[in-house]
Amino acid sequence: MVWEKKMPENPVVAVAGATGAVGREFMRVLHDANFPAAEVRPLASERSAGSLLEFGGCGQVPAGDLVVQKMTPESFEGVDIALFSAGASVSKEMRPYVVDAGAVMIDNSSAFRMDEDVPLVVPEVNPEDVGWHSGVIANPNCSTIQMVAALKPLYDLSRIKRVVVSTYQAASGAGAKAMDELYDQTREFLNGARDDELTVSAFQHQIAFNCIPHIDVFLEDGSTKEEWKMVVETKKIMHDPALQVSATCVRVPVLRCHGEACVVEFEDEVSVQAALEALEAAPGVTVMDDVASNVYPMPGLLAGTDGVFVGRLRKDPSVEHGLAFWNVADQIRKGAALNAVQIAQLLL
Repeated sequence: MVWEKKMPENPVVAVAGATGAVGREFMRVLHDANFPAAEVRPLASERSAGSLLEFGGCGQVPAGDLVVQKMTPESFEGVDIALFSAGASVSKEMRPYVVDAGAVMIDNSSAFRMDEDVPLVVPEVNPEDVGWHSGVIANPNCSTIQMVAALKPLYDLSRIKRVVVSTYQAASGAGAKAMDELYDQTREFLNGARDDELTVSAFQHQIAFNCIPHIDVFLEDGSTKEEWKMVVETKKIMHDPALQVSATCVRVPVLRCHGEACVVEFEDEVSVQAALEALEAAPGVTVMDDVASNVYPMPGLLAGTDGVFVGRLRKDPSVEHGLAFWNVADQIRKGAALNAVQIAQLLL
């Protein structure tokens, strides 16, 4: 069933998981985009209910503190768009109540991404897919979002046969507690704590001054679920099941912004100049590529920015038609909240 309800010009927006890292970023992006909301309704667990969230205002909603409401099945009455970042289990539990209330769920979890009846959307890549949703639209994995945003303009020059990607993923990808752990461990380490004395809870190992080649759970083939997500989500978003993707995902001691080293093999020859021109013209992509002046994207300098930044573009001599590049994006912004709000804008 394709959704037929017309979206009002000034929708009521619910933010599920409003007190989490991504939920708070939803609120900031709604303000930054001046989203034309008639109401913004922050929802969270009973533990957070009654607390106040500072909001900069958007649309018909003035700036000021918003009271966080406990999320229940009745929370979505009168809601038009529900932005979800409350975890896969909560999304699955609340989906029928959201849809039955007539709202469209834009879900940031992995709950529905590979469901055949749920579009998986990056607005700069496959905006047309919002046209066939049936009440739920999925936000892709953060590392997938920034990669496909950079791949799309290159794919339009020549079909991509294969992508090999290594990620350098920030603590923000594991949530607010993980970011706090990076702060705390760094402080402990610099204060002289031994490795076995560091507080480790959000990650499998210490994250301060370390890299962990382990994001999400391991699968039977030796890859992690994070790596599997990048493979299957890229194929779905790019509408190309034959596209080959090999991913290695690594957590690094960076607070915000994921980096990715991408090696791409095309069917036909694509010059560096043609690729640069395509990337420079692509929506949501900024080229930072002047190695003579040491200009290239760096996570530490791009926190809080929108879009995807690409640099270090060069030929890959190991294959007949290959290019390599580096890209960086803020995981909480473009990798989560901004992409979801852009989907909401498409619905309007």
